[in-house]
Amino acid sequence: MESSKLLIDTSIIIDFLRKKKKKNTLFWKYINQYECYISTITHFELLCGANTDLRIKELDVVFNFLTICDLNKETTFLSAKIFQNLKKENLLIEFRDIFIAATASSLNMPIATLNKKDFSRIDNLELL
Repeated sequence: MESSKLLIDTSIIIDFLRKKKKKNTLFWKYINQYECYISTITHFELLCGANTDLRIKELDVVFNFLTICDLNKETTFLSAKIFQNLKKENLLIEFRDIFIAATASSLNMPIATLNKKDFSRIDNLELL
């Protein structure tokens, strides 16, 4: 799947926020190479961790580089299918990651993540 669009997982953004040398991060690389998106779930996860005014300001800067993809009927249907397949194989992962993966799949985008172990359990999901 060759795409100019990319869904960014929470782990990539957290890594960016933690690093001092921002230009050496995958997030920096991706925002300069792709049209970047996040799911509403990633948006939620990041906001949950923003417990200071400084963290909220940092996230505001990050969100300016991204488009937020809403959950919709197609995404939730696909999420349920992914859940059923993983459960049948006894390979369940976090619900939030299932929703993030379904967002990428429904929009036909690869997903950039540091959590390849869990996301690789999902069929037909391209990982960066």
